[in-house]
Amino acid sequence: MEPKRVLVTLPVEESHVDRLKQSAPGWEFRFRGSDRLFSGTDLERPPVTREDVAWAQVILGNVPAQMLSGSSELLWLQTNSAGVEPYLQPGVLGKTTLLTNATGAYGLAIAEHLLGMLLELFKKLELYRDAQKQGAWQSLGQVRAVYGATVLVLGMGDIGGEFGKRCKALGAKVIGVRRSPRACPDYADEVHTLEDLDSLLPRADVVAVTLPGTQATAGLLSRERIARMKEGAVLLNVGRGTIVDTEALCDALESGRLGGAGVDVTDPEPLPPEHRLWRLPTAVVTPHVSGFYHLKETHERIVDIMVENLKRFQAGEPLKNQVDFSTGYRKLT
Repeated sequence: MEPKRVLVTLPVEESHVDRLKQSAPGWEFRFRGSDRLFSGTDLERPPVTREDVAWAQVILGNVPAQMLSGSSELLWLQTNSAGVEPYLQPGVLGKTTLLTNATGAYGLAIAEHLLGMLLELFKKLELYRDAQKQGAWQSLGQVRAVYGATVLVLGMGDIGGEFGKRCKALGAKVIGVRRSPRACPDYADEVHTLEDLDSLLPRADVVAVTLPGTQATAGLLSRERIARMKEGAVLLNVGRGTIVDTEALCDALESGRLGGAGVDVTDPEPLPPEHRLWRLPTAVVTPHVSGFYHLKETHERIVDIMVENLKRFQAGEPLKNQVDFSTGYRKLT
């Protein structure tokens, strides 16, 4: 394959630059800034421009979708995110442009974030934190265990699968929900499709949402479905805020019908400072930070995916994590 022009907007360190260049010898690379690592180890780079995007035949990393419109030279976009919703809109990418995502990089970080929120809610640590601020030395009553709980995981990809494994290891019954029928993995007790969701919700002590934001998942956990959840159940969401009816969730928490909620994504997002969800005592809210580069290992895994796919692209081989534009999901292999 002839040498290509590669634009890298992923935050990089010197070792990453070397690995990326070595995976495609002779190709021309531009390293531009898009977002920054919190560790301060990212190399100083000029910001990405429309000229950079127009120049590129391959882009490694996320760029604003509006910069891509009409980019006739672009052969392949590899995102540093698992979600690719902005790039699926009509006119953003050319009909022959390949789109791959970073599925597989985030499971460790986000599954542990989910588990942390679940344990916080089951052990009432969010309430004890509030009591600590008041200097209140008192018991807040009974707590719950993951052991013996029924955990319903909506989305059985990298993130949902890693969370399911951790819950199973703690003694939970794990029920998975995926968009198409597939074999039951060893960490799950049952696997269903979304058609069974209404009958599954009343069984679950925990409902964990790890689904991407697509037309099919928008409004999936509506007011009616939240009402179907078991009394006292906990809802966790690290997928997209648009999947859950925020006001219905707040009502269920305020009434005490749900035992708690842990959300890393919200609708609207960012969550306005005056929104009541911030102040509900049984809500744990984090500002969409479970993924990104907060865990160093996530950053390394993203680079690993890009290096592997560069080698495959250069060799004319099928790419990992290629996205199906019709569904917004990674293509099944």
